[in-house]
Amino acid sequence: MTQPPTPDERRPANDGPKAAARNRSALITAAREIYAAHGLDAPLSAIARRAGVGQGVLYRNFPDRAAVATAVLEENVRQVEQAAAADDATLADVLGVMTWHLTESAAFIGLLHAEGAGGHSDIRAYAVALSERVERGLRGHLTQGHRLGAADDLMLAVAMVSGAVTGPTREERERRARAAWRLLGVEVGPVRPFEA
Repeated sequence: MTQPPTPDERRPANDGPKAAARNRSALITAAREIYAAHGLDAPLSAIARRAGVGQGVLYRNFPDRAAVATAVLEENVRQVEQAAAADDATLADVLGVMTWHLTESAAFIGLLHAEGAGGHSDIRAYAVALSERVERGLRGHLTQGHRLGAADDLMLAVAMVSGAVTGPTREERERRARAAWRLLGVEVGPVRPFEA
């Protein structure tokens, strides 16, 4: 016969909404890492394992593959928008945040090339809308006469840089991204996530 646990042995209190927010954040971070290594077709079970949660927690937060991918993309775009909205932001600062996301997330690169969503038509339309938000954030920091100011030049330059972001390590991808921006004659600030 088992004895009831003593007060010292009881389970920790359920954190409720705090745990839910923490789990969702961990799943988005894990998905970004898994997608960077394996692309959008990576198994969802790998994302749950990386986040340290069960698959049930993943499906409570994200009912399907498209929901996971769009959550990662939304977080990436939100950070670019926050960087663009900062009071003292420059184009170089915003490009630094965007470049960080390029080096961290294969899914973000796919977003910036809306056709990169490939057979994921459920993600494609959303990706186009998010790409437009990124462009608005960047374009708001172009000065009069900037070399990327012409209609399609800005996003063409972003596509060219994102195409150069290859390599086995984040450091190598960042080195290549910086080199691509340099070849385009565009200054990039510190490559890092946006921190409020």
